[in-house]
Amino acid sequence: MKQKKKLKKLRITEADFMLANRRAARLEEIAEHGRPVSFRRSIHKSKKLYDRKRLKAKGFGSE
Repeated sequence: MKQKKKLKKLRITEADFMLANRRAARLEEIAEHGRPVSFRRSIHKSKKLYDRKRLKAKGFGSE
């Protein structure tokens, strides 16, 4: 006689639950606002401040 295959039981871990919850909240947010809402706003950087990277990119840094 053939042995029956054991079916794996589907186990939802806490991490899976959190991931699904976050995804659902994000989709809900996009549906409500039409786009993803970012809570972390970037701080405005003054153009007057000395910025070595920016100067180097423009070609002023290399002599």
